[in-house]
Amino acid sequence: MPSEMIPKYMEQEESLSEEFKEFISSLPKEKGWLAAHLYQYQGFWYPVRHLHAVISCQKHFQSQHNDIFLVSTPKSGTTWLKAIVFALINRRRYPVAAADHPLITRNPHDLVPFLEIKLYADNQIPDFSSHSSPRLFSTHLPHASLPESVRKGAGACKIVYLCRNPKDIFVSLWHFTNRLKPRGDASNPISEVFDMFCNGISLFGPCWDHALEYWNIFRENSGGILFVKFEEMKKNPGVQLRRLSEFLGFPFSPAEEEAGVAEEILRLCSFDSLSGLEVNRSGKLSSGEENKAFFRRGIVGDWKNYLDDKMVERFDRIAEEKFRGSGLML
Repeated sequence: MPSEMIPKYMEQEESLSEEFKEFISSLPKEKGWLAAHLYQYQGFWYPVRHLHAVISCQKHFQSQHNDIFLVSTPKSGTTWLKAIVFALINRRRYPVAAADHPLITRNPHDLVPFLEIKLYADNQIPDFSSHSSPRLFSTHLPHASLPESVRKGAGACKIVYLCRNPKDIFVSLWHFTNRLKPRGDASNPISEVFDMFCNGISLFGPCWDHALEYWNIFRENSGGILFVKFEEMKKNPGVQLRRLSEFLGFPFSPAEEEAGVAEEILRLCSFDSLSGLEVNRSGKLSSGEENKAFFRRGIVGDWKNYLDDKMVERFDRIAEEKFRGSGLML
């Protein structure tokens, strides 16, 4: 495949500086799901392109007092959360029922960019001057790897953490990474990546450790983190949307409640609505991924169609060991 045809998520060590090559040579390295390798940095696993951006983000990003960060591990419902929060905090600027709402013509990942995947990718230092306030960002970074200005902002920034049952994360990630493979490449056997996932070797994994970091800080009642479960959002979306609105400082007024604005947001951001839009059926992100790759099923419990009893037992055992005494149940 010619180099210009290689998707950005597949780019590897060849394009790196000698200094960065020397740095990653000191890190634990394992076979990747998409990219050739994943590297362990600060306890979590990254493709080299993401890792380069993570370190740049850590060095250069400076938070503002009212920044909002949407945090998750991959395939936890990130696209849905981005759409909901974008529509929620921008509902006066972009009325939800408007025919030209940005979510009609742009993918949620374009509207709410990833710090470490989009904004600091390709060795760039982004210009944030055009970002309206409050600035809305997304990240898959574990809490310990967030830029210092975010971690030590004394609750000034708002962090919404979205988690999901690891079994569904795994199945969704398996489908997603296979879908992104270049045409002609063999799919990853589920048994092979299952072992890798259970050993924590996956994009921004281990997912159990990732969730537990944010859960423990949420339980400290610092006021800066809201912990949200995908399953609870699916079960009671109106309740969770209002919970989000209060936490972020954008509560619904009595007039908005009367007009059904919350329900309009949920309709606009529903799986069926977003996945049916032309931009999400045929468009692509700047990094090369097809928008439709981010819309597969969006349901709870799809793991039951793919995992055998031994796999489920292993997942449950890991969760029990990781979350013992924490009060967290996924």
